Amino acid sequence: METKSFNDLQEKIQFYETILDNIHNGVMITDPDGKIIFFSKTYGNFLGVNPDRMVGKHCTEVLENTRMHIVAKTGTPEINLPHRIKDQDMVVQRIPIEMNGEVIAVYGQVMFKDVRDVHALSKKLNVLESKVEFYEKELESLRSSKYTINNIVGKSERITDLKKLALKAAQTNSPVLLIGESGTGKELFAHAIHHASDRRPHPFIRLNCAAIPKDLLESELFGYEPGAFTGAGTKGKPGKFELAHHGTIFLDEISDLPLEMQPKLLRVLEEKETERLGGTRITKSNFRLIAATHENLEKSIEQGKFRKDLYYRLNVIPIYIPPLRERKEDIPYIAGNLIEILNKDLGTGMPRISSEVLTIFENYDWPGNVRELANILERTIYAVEGNTIEIHHLPFFLQRMKHGSIKTHPAHLKRLREDMEKEALLNAIRLSNNNKNKAARLLGIHRTALYKKMKKLNISQNIP
Repeated sequence: METKSFNDLQEKIQFYETILDNIHNGVMITDPDGKIIFFSKTYGNFLGVNPDRMVGKHCTEVLENTRMHIVAKTGTPEINLPHRIKDQDMVVQRIPIEMNGEVIAVYGQVMFKDVRDVHALSKKLNVLESKVEFYEKELESLRSSKYTINNIVGKSERITDLKKLALKAAQTNSPVLLIGESGTGKELFAHAIHHASDRRPHPFIRLNCAAIPKDLLESELFGYEPGAFTGAGTKGKPGKFELAHHGTIFLDEISDLPLEMQPKLLRVLEEKETERLGGTRITKSNFRLIAATHENLEKSIEQGKFRKDLYYRLNVIPIYIPPLRERKEDIPYIAGNLIEILNKDLGTGMPRISSEVLTIFENYDWPGNVRELANILERTIYAVEGNTIEIHHLPFFLQRMKHGSIKTHPAHLKRLREDMEKEALLNAIRLSNNNKNKAARLLGIHRTALYKKMKKLNISQNIP
């Protein structure tokens, strides 16, 4: 039994000595009187001495300028101090080892063999610090709101009242539900509300519930721990609610949130707590929720697609954004503003829109709303050689309105609008070679909206 204990002790000593021997820049340990009880091989190689022969000698016999014996007497550690050995400036540390209130040894280690290494490391750290600061600013820019209330263009009474309501909503922390057709500017209002609130310095996190596959949506919202599911990253990932801490989370197309996920969202809204997939730790998140939908949620509740309790929780401050056809007096201001933005983005110079074109714009119903208007203007700019957008620069379906064909008998108005909308969709799909994603972008609408319109207008999936 005693032999086994002795062998175990020998193995442990050998194990610890091996570790100390392999510390890169060298180690020396002395007893309280300054005599060396351990001298690592790396230190011996550096100094050009046999480490085994150094054991038992006083530290001052082996090392010039040493203070190991002084530290043993004072009991005060000396961390990262300069030490000159063999005409070389190094950085060392000397640490007294205590047991039962008494110093039993002093541990000495060379941290840097050349003091210039410290300067090199300092430079690297400064560079890294600058990079981190740069990336933090970039991240802050990416996560911040891009638009303010001034970016909401229009002078109609309806839009003026809406801007006042948005500013009033910004002063609270209650959920906001933005309701409106695709392309009316719901995200613009969400940005503006966040920017006008006290949460402005903090993140503005966006997620389109219709754009994320159903089986990935939960991990996007709540995050996941490493190995939580097949394909999960090895480092885990925070969810959108975690990222929105102290800021705002904007959930667009909330009506497309799967029914089985709706109770989880309701719980997060009420408790302000999230738990990552595969995790056990509860994370508090102080966020403000803004949701948006183009669907009639009350109708979705009747159809069993949306929970009534979640709807009431979201619908604290409802803001209905009217379609462009209901505020046509704003079209000249919106078109002018869009032209300014496009000129800046595209590097073009398009100062004005002819009055005839504006008349057509005011007579058209704009099923794609402001997004469609922006798309038409961008497409038109490339066709203009002068300094004015004229009727012949417009897409063909809009040119047909120059004789006021829109002002036909009310019974035919709906059919005419559908014909023009169908022509616009067919043209975009042909230009995109049947690529629905690209066609939707050309039209300025979401892919889901494109498919719905194709079904409504009896347009086949593959256009010859």
